[in-house]
Amino acid sequence: MMKRVIWLISGLNRRMMKLLFALALIAYIASVWGTYTNMRSIQEHGDIKLEQRIDEAVAPLREKIRDLEQSFSQKYPPVKFLSEKDRKRILITGGAGFVGSHLTDKLMMDGHEVTVVDNFFTGRKRNVEHWIGHENFELINHDVVEPLYIEVDQIYHLASPASPPNYMYNPIKTLKTNTIGTLNMLGLAKRVGARLLLASTSEVYGDPEVHPQNEEYWGHVNPIGPRACYDEGKRVAETMCYAYMKQEGVEVRVARIFNTFGSRMHMNDGRVVSNFILQALQGEPLTVYGTGSQTRAFQYVSDLVNGLVLLMNSNISSPVNLGNPEEHTILEFARLIKSLVVSRSQIQFLPEAQDDPQRRRPDIRKAKMMLGWEPVVPLEEGLNKTIQYFSRELEHQANNQYIPKPKAARMKKGRPRHN
Repeated sequence: MMKRVIWLISGLNRRMMKLLFALALIAYIASVWGTYTNMRSIQEHGDIKLEQRIDEAVAPLREKIRDLEQSFSQKYPPVKFLSEKDRKRILITGGAGFVGSHLTDKLMMDGHEVTVVDNFFTGRKRNVEHWIGHENFELINHDVVEPLYIEVDQIYHLASPASPPNYMYNPIKTLKTNTIGTLNMLGLAKRVGARLLLASTSEVYGDPEVHPQNEEYWGHVNPIGPRACYDEGKRVAETMCYAYMKQEGVEVRVARIFNTFGSRMHMNDGRVVSNFILQALQGEPLTVYGTGSQTRAFQYVSDLVNGLVLLMNSNISSPVNLGNPEEHTILEFARLIKSLVVSRSQIQFLPEAQDDPQRRRPDIRKAKMMLGWEPVVPLEEGLNKTIQYFSRELEHQANNQYIPKPKAARMKKGRPRHN
């Protein structure tokens, strides 16, 4: 009996010990968990503060990255969709130049595939950079004096310096571009069956004895004068076009382009409108060569581009004048631009340039009748747009603390060489 009592007591003791041990274990676990949760809370609070500090430090960097992404994400002008049968593969030589870049814009927005070829002698990449990366656009740094092998349906051959300072700077290069370059483009047109439009010039009429100048007039050109590299170069280019048409059956179009102005003109190209606008904006004298009685007829660049596209897609193979028949003297232009700019610049008269045409006015009856084309942009509207463009250009240059001035003539082998 006594043994049984002792056994019961010892059993109770073991149970009690187990219970006490279990309670102690639970208390220990609760203590450890409490410590852990407190440490976790402190750590999480610290992590939140650390994350906030990191966010504050990284926020400016994120904004810069966002700005860079937006600047690199190309936003193209609106482009029409054309089906395969309507979409053309078009080559524009000199397509990064003044007129060529505006033509590029129109053809791209019309939905065609455009390849621009330019050696950047006078053209600038910035004129077409807004199309770089577009699936319908390609830019090739190439000189048309060298052969080009490409598959195209139409060729707008605009490659050539067009302002007197530029084409007289390197007359041999000007001649090569207008002769060898034209031969290469005609050869390309023959190989691939493309139609070629030559951007000829009113300079083929020289200092005209017929006024206004119509397409039947043969011209009055000095073949050995300072402007002959351009004048005669374009006359030979026209001859080449019609030789290829008659002998090889190449489809050609010839546009005789009269004075044109607008945005993207080179600031130092030496042309009348750009010279007067820049001089007026900068408060410099407006330089008029001779008496200023010479006449010119200026068209805005968008009018010219529309005429080129209409001519290319027409059935007219003979030359067509594209210009504005509204004639003004150089002195009238100087006074008008001075008034529009609201400039205090004086008009300065300088000696007359050699072989400078005295009268220039297109007869555009052919373009009106056969193309339904004539200029529509009023002179003052176009001049105001061009003034705004040059104002922005001068502002950008001023912000960079650099305003280039026209370079003085350099001498080579005893002869003047102009920029």
